Amino acid sequence: MTDSAHFKMPLYLPAQGAAETEATIIEWNVSEGDHFHKGQVLAQVDSAKSVFDFEAPCEGMVIRLLHLEGDTVLLSEPIMEIETSDPAMKDWIPPAAGIEEMPLSAAWASAVATDGEADGTVILGVGGYLPERVVTNAELVKSFPEISEQYIEQVTGIRERRWADENEKPSNMAMKASLEAISRSGIASKDIDAIILSTTTPDVAMPSTACILQDRLSLRPIPAFDLNAACSGWLYAVSMARGMILSGMAQNVLTVGVDMQSRLLDESDRNAYFIFGDGAGAAIISKGTTGHRIRHISLGSDTRGLYMARREEPGYFVANGHSNVDPWIRLDGPALFRLASDSFTTIIRDSIAKTGWTPDETRWVIPHQANGRILKAAAKHSGISFDRFFLNVDHVGNTSSASIPLALAEAEESLRSGDKLVLCSVGAGMTTAAVSVEW
Repeated sequence: MTDSAHFKMPLYLPAQGAAETEATIIEWNVSEGDHFHKGQVLAQVDSAKSVFDFEAPCEGMVIRLLHLEGDTVLLSEPIMEIETSDPAMKDWIPPAAGIEEMPLSAAWASAVATDGEADGTVILGVGGYLPERVVTNAELVKSFPEISEQYIEQVTGIRERRWADENEKPSNMAMKASLEAISRSGIASKDIDAIILSTTTPDVAMPSTACILQDRLSLRPIPAFDLNAACSGWLYAVSMARGMILSGMAQNVLTVGVDMQSRLLDESDRNAYFIFGDGAGAAIISKGTTGHRIRHISLGSDTRGLYMARREEPGYFVANGHSNVDPWIRLDGPALFRLASDSFTTIIRDSIAKTGWTPDETRWVIPHQANGRILKAAAKHSGISFDRFFLNVDHVGNTSSASIPLALAEAEESLRSGDKLVLCSVGAGMTTAAVSVEW
């Protein structure tokens, strides 16, 4: 083979599913200047469908690596440049070179606060509660000999999560988070005018967990109710609280997000078993201008996601396992990844634009802690650098409706007056929510 037989060309990642448009490079197995043979694994790649090995389609040498480990790459973009002498590669058709980026979903509604109205509602105190028991990936993979704890972290971004002990109930966790929020708000319990509690795991079917919490806190007779918007639930509660305040029904509303999903996981289901943690978060939403100003709220849902995250049996535990319905949480991972990342991107962009901010002005995005891969994909397309996404999913897991108030409570020490925040979530349904806050 002479030098003239060599030629340079780009390589693209193959799509693992018909609807896929991007994938994330987990690890390069070659460096620039390395020679490789046909079938050699060049990189480990994470797509919405699976983690797979990217194999060399020919023999050759690496000229340039065009992306870093951790980068999410459109399948229409080359990931590396190689030199080869394989004549078949001259006619090689890139697996995804003709794919255009999927347009962002616009199938969601918006409820927008005007500047004047936004000045009238604020977040006062924020509180959170996590159970004491720490559950590591090493503990959970014991039942999956083919999976390593490192693999779980690569795919989900989670190292550990908290699970409630057998004596805890969602109302117990909600009370502890609420007490902290009330204490930090500077108001007295007697001044709370309503409780709105978001959960998919109530203590009982009825009465509402909000009413149980009202009793535990020894509050006077006030409105107290639950809502279910899955992982977006706490932001929905904030929106409902704001509505009560602006309508004159209340001045101080306790909003709570609590979920206990550790008892709802099928130990043989690798799609959901490693994802969820337990916890509660709470905040006081109040009338006035002293506090952290709520500037804009958007809510919506997209029924394309109706069956992507689901559970048919209600409650926070499986009673006997003899019902005629599937009692466990089920996730359609590949489809959920695509729609969730698109929805996150849309609500972040929309929230910033409708608040009148620019991406550069936005100090922090505090998202629902769904999954590290989903949030990386959202950051790539939202125009906000990933280092401005506040994440605690690595040590708390996905705590569903509790995740944003828990993250906000953890982030509070690093927040400064005037910081512009976007709180955002997607949840089963597919519910969407975004709240922009000036700290």
